[in-house]
Amino acid sequence: MKLIRFAIPAAALLVVSAVDARAQATQDVTLEVQAINQLSFTGSPSLVISTATAGGAPTSATANATYAITTNESNRKVTAQIDSDTPAGVALSVSLAAPAGATSAGAVQLGTTAQDVVTGIGTVSASGLNVTYTLSATAAAGVVPSTTRTVTYTITAGA
Repeated sequence: MKLIRFAIPAAALLVVSAVDARAQATQDVTLEVQAINQLSFTGSPSLVISTATAGGAPTSATANATYAITTNESNRKVTAQIDSDTPAGVALSVSLAAPAGATSAGAVQLGTTAQDVVTGIGTVSASGLNVTYTLSATAAAGVVPSTTRTVTYTITAGA
């Protein structure tokens, strides 16, 4: 029996090694999440005072709406204000339900200066939160024709 030997040249081994090598490249990717503070309101509240109990003040009127909030910052609050004062003897108040972990200020009488309505807001995404508007008037306010006030809500830094 005859023994046959095969010699594999070194160059052939290098070719095999080159075929198995993988090409690599790197790329830097920049990531950023900016501050997000969003509010939206749903509903068209209309408040009309039309009754009173004899000998008492006119009966307050209430109307509801809802709001949604998203913030990725902590220590936020929501403030509210109206664009112009209500007539003498007339008051407009608002109460916002607080998202989880935050605190509602309850019914807050609105004026042209921003008032805290929800405080202690952390990172949150919530919707369907209740808003209650209340209109009250004294008899001395007299008849007030239909008028509109724009309520501006703002998310700011705060307790």
